[in-house]
Amino acid sequence: MYKLLFRPLLFLLPAEAAHAVTMGIFNVITRIPFLKLLIKNSYSGEDKNQSVNIAGLNFKNRVGLAAGFDKNGKYINALACLGFGHIEVGTVTPLSQPGNPKPRLFRLKKDEALINRMGFNNDGAKAVAGRLKKKKQNIIVGVNIGKNKDTPNEQAVDDYEKCFRELYDVADYFVVNVSSPNTPGLRELQEKEALRKILFRLQEINSEERRKPIFLKISPDLTLSQLDDIVEVVLETKIAGVIGSNTTIAREHLRTPKPQLLTIGNGGLSGRPLAKSSTEMIRYLSLKAQGKFSIIGCGGIFSGNDALEKINAGADLVQLYTGFIYEGPSLVKKICKKLSDVR
Repeated sequence: MYKLLFRPLLFLLPAEAAHAVTMGIFNVITRIPFLKLLIKNSYSGEDKNQSVNIAGLNFKNRVGLAAGFDKNGKYINALACLGFGHIEVGTVTPLSQPGNPKPRLFRLKKDEALINRMGFNNDGAKAVAGRLKKKKQNIIVGVNIGKNKDTPNEQAVDDYEKCFRELYDVADYFVVNVSSPNTPGLRELQEKEALRKILFRLQEINSEERRKPIFLKISPDLTLSQLDDIVEVVLETKIAGVIGSNTTIAREHLRTPKPQLLTIGNGGLSGRPLAKSSTEMIRYLSLKAQGKFSIIGCGGIFSGNDALEKINAGADLVQLYTGFIYEGPSLVKKICKKLSDVR
């Protein structure tokens, strides 16, 4: 139904507008009790046997929604009806910011992919914290945090600390985002010393109170040597794990014509073209980790088999974004069914 009827209609609209319209309507629908129940019964195939404990948190299943879909924590109660085991909001910065000029989200239909250069548009840490305090659904919520665009990299650690403190009481886990290609200079924070500084600061704060798992979201464009550095820092700082991966700046082997890509311009690519590289990254990280930290797989998941590949490569959990947009809400249930025998 979604792919035959709803997706063609939604794809008539610009990508960002389609997202706003869809989620606005869905948010209203799920506030009506009998419709909410109908949606939950249709899409949320909950099975207690699928629960898994990762980083001290009990996830009802292995399938989550990646950051970027619900940047401001507005739709958690609605999205929880679709059977996700966790929802990650953000990226959240200390202060609100508008992000990059529109248009900034583009579909590559021939590749089943997206290019975005959103630029961390969000309402700021305080506003998001206020919304998360009011969430009604019992679902694990992670918060993906970043620095404001105007904050120099030398002061980036302060931005991550501000977000961490502001959102500490309302987040089940945190994700440090230093890998988006859409904030100038941000990826430089993946370098060993800069990363160590940020993660040690957050862990120092973390040890003062009830400990929250911290994950690091990394770029698929890192070299093996850089991945080795990431592993070293993760083990040294004793954070919970890694999310592999964020979007890529690569444009190889795409079906979309080059003139169209040139017209779109810069941004991070997500979707099917990312599937292989993200799985290979997960496999490499898993071999290096030797079970000492957790891995969340993200990138190019459009089916149960895609998710199973990530799990078999070493991921403990998986996250959806672009595949969810192209395949629709039934994807969560399909993946859960495929992973039902994974222990």
